[in-house]
Amino acid sequence: QVQLVESGGGLVQAGGSLRLSCVASGSIFSINAMGWYRQSPGKQREMIAAIVSGGSPHYADSVKGRFTISRDNAKNAVYLQMDSLKPEDTGVYFCWVATMWDTWGQGTQVTVSS
Repeated sequence: QVQLVESGGGLVQAGGSLRLSCVASGSIFSINAMGWYRQSPGKQREMIAAIVSGGSPHYADSVKGRFTISRDNAKNAVYLQMDSLKPEDTGVYFCWVATMWDTWGQGTQVTVSS
């Protein structure tokens, strides 16, 4: 089993920044991809940013140029730097790790006030 621990959510004003962190532990033999999903009120969960091992990051159009995903392979960690936050970025952010199966974090709330 793989366990994920997320941190870094909170309340921020529009234009501000937050950094999310996610650390994976447990039965990790090979991580194929890591990323972040968001579920906003009344909407389906959507991919925000993801990075495949050995590949380039992918971003949702809505966050391109504002969010940056990064990985620390030695720590089995993934980060999401969120800048120029907008109220529409509000939602629960879930860490996702793909090994032999998909694992999701418990989610961390991000609220952006106008």
